[in-house]
Amino acid sequence: MTKSDTLKGNLIAAMEKSLGVVTTACKTVGCSRETFYRYCKEDKEFKDTIEDISNITLDFAESQLHKQIADGNTTATIFLLKTKGKKRGYVETTSIEVTEKKPLTWMDELATSKETKAIT
Repeated sequence: MTKSDTLKGNLIAAMEKSLGVVTTACKTVGCSRETFYRYCKEDKEFKDTIEDISNITLDFAESQLHKQIADGNTTATIFLLKTKGKKRGYVETTSIEVTEKKPLTWMDELATSKETKAIT
C-alpha cells in the first residue's frame, strides 16, 4: 500500500467521522484541501466513496428532520413541504397586482441613467 493509498483511507474515515466536512477531515489527517480534491479528480473509486458519504450525511439529516416533524415541529413540516412537496403544489409564489396600466418607461429611464453614469 502506497503512502497516498493510506492517506486516502484516512481521509475516507475522517470524512465519515466529520459527516462529510472536507476541511475538518483534511485537518484531522493533516493534508490540504487541494490534495483531497486532486484525489477526487484523479481517483474515481475515491470520489465515489466520498459521494456515498455525502449521501449518508443527507440521509442522516433527513432522518433528523423527520424526527422533528414527528415531534410536532411546524417549521420542520413546512420546510419539508416547501422542498420535497413542490410537485404537489407546496410552493411559495409571489403575485404582483398591476392596478394602473402604464407603459414600462421606467425601464428606459433606468437604462439611460446607467448609460449616463457609465460615460461620466
